[in-house]
Amino acid sequence: MEAQRLERRSADRRAVPVVACFSMEIGLRPDLPTYSGGLGILAGDTLRAAADHGLPLAGVTLVHREGYFRQRLDAEGNQVEEPATWTPESQLEPLDARVDLVLEGHVVRVRAWRFLVEGAQARLPVYLLDTNLPENPPEYRGITDRLYGGDARLRLLQEAVLGIGGTAMLHTLGHEGITTFHMNEGHSALLGLALLQAAAARKGMARPDDAVIDSVRRHCVFTTHTPVPAGHDRFPLGLVTEVLGADSVELLRLLGCAGGEMLNMTELALRLSHFVNGVAMRHREVSRSMFPEYPVDSITNGVHAATWMSPPLQELFDRRIPEWRLENFNLRYAVGIPLEEVAAAHAAAKGRLLVELERRTGRRLEPTTFTIGAARRAAAYKRADLVFFDAERLRRIAHRAGGLQILFAGKAHPQDEGGKEIIRRITAAADLLAPDIPILYLEDYDMALASYLVAGVDVWLNTPQRPQEASGTSGMKAALNGVPSLSVLDGWWIEGHVEGVTGWSIGDGYRGEVDPAMEADSLYEKLENLILPLYYQDPNRFVEIMRSTISLNGSFFTAERMVMQYAKAAYGLGGRAWLPPLPDPDGQPLVHAR
Repeated sequence: MEAQRLERRSADRRAVPVVACFSMEIGLRPDLPTYSGGLGILAGDTLRAAADHGLPLAGVTLVHREGYFRQRLDAEGNQVEEPATWTPESQLEPLDARVDLVLEGHVVRVRAWRFLVEGAQARLPVYLLDTNLPENPPEYRGITDRLYGGDARLRLLQEAVLGIGGTAMLHTLGHEGITTFHMNEGHSALLGLALLQAAAARKGMARPDDAVIDSVRRHCVFTTHTPVPAGHDRFPLGLVTEVLGADSVELLRLLGCAGGEMLNMTELALRLSHFVNGVAMRHREVSRSMFPEYPVDSITNGVHAATWMSPPLQELFDRRIPEWRLENFNLRYAVGIPLEEVAAAHAAAKGRLLVELERRTGRRLEPTTFTIGAARRAAAYKRADLVFFDAERLRRIAHRAGGLQILFAGKAHPQDEGGKEIIRRITAAADLLAPDIPILYLEDYDMALASYLVAGVDVWLNTPQRPQEASGTSGMKAALNGVPSLSVLDGWWIEGHVEGVTGWSIGDGYRGEVDPAMEADSLYEKLENLILPLYYQDPNRFVEIMRSTISLNGSFFTAERMVMQYAKAAYGLGGRAWLPPLPDPDGQPLVHAR
């Protein structure tokens, strides 16, 4: 009933944006390949939650006509990449607006497509920038085609289109009321350069003074997503000069973010933002150690509940806690739902997963067998193969416990040989342990596959090398569905972990030296002596853990809570009635404005 009421939206109910969120990738829909992984999914969840609560946000990204890539795996686990080509002409709303940028001394024209993110209270625009126009020189038409593709030159061109072209496009579209420019990672940091140059030009200055720089800083917010130095974009100043021109480089030198003949995009974003945050409390600590001269805050990531919760659980909560759609924090009342109903909903979600796996792979897995899920971007530091540290011990554990099956998924960046090697190792381990432990590495991990996995497995496994996990949101999605985590204490899990209540830790803490052998031993000990005995011998107690996982973690690690924190701490929107209440057909407010 509550879901039906929430669908009664006004077709013209669009918020006038005052916050513009810039991100190189945004996960809008499973069938639109405008994202690669967690960063893009987080951006999409942010906009979905903002639309639910009427926050006046707009998104800015690139169109990515060739997507990230389609992943195919051969029998040895070798990854083959194929373009994920799609046609925005058939999916998006074309806009007449055009802006011109000067890149490498050439005029490059940029157009925009619009996608509307629909929520309970508002429809928020996302503008997807596109250089594939006949008036552009051929070598510039493909700038916006492939996400994270190409060399440093193409990446810098893309970041110029996003940051500089995006700010110009908002102006051309008439969005003069933007008070906050939110940079989601350093890819969009050139928007700060564009704002500075525009502000100086309005005052007739050749270059901005401290007052102009401070005025721009008051309008910029920066979220850093990686604790790994190699994850922060850097470009040689010679290349920056070729792409943006000598005047822009002189301004970047003035700002102090072009030392050592390199432009550091993170440094640029930091210098031009009044609010900077990491994406978990632990990530704040790591970021402060990396950038000690900046006051880095933290807003822990969250996920959009209605997007990532399985249909069986949604039906259960619509019946038992109908207010959860209006206030996700009401999921804490899941603690009172009868265990048999939670178990039935999870069994239905697991059944949906197994049907989907058989459709994709032809393999039929057992619904009563304990199933581990581990699906992340394939990168060496994420160590998805740690569970096979001692493959024969894992085989013995599975045999004594009553069975075990493991599902993996995740793409490696085309240039990441370490990540590709992880996939090959998992494939080899699957061959070694067959038929005792069924192990599948699923191709082409995307939003659609993720929604099945996070809801249908029995435990979510995460084994990053500390402290390289900034936050992680896959475990949050699993928690929404009552799937507890078995994870290294890093990122969000430090905040969400309650031993034996919301899941289990791998290792004893989140400080100190990393010892893979010790972590593997901890993983095996907990599987053998705690988790598998609970699942097979005390199923009610296992379901209690599932239920408390929803109540404690599923209710808190939501995009709703996250955007409320951004609204208050970063956007200056705390306490505002962002939109007037939306009436339902009976004349009563559907959702009360905050």
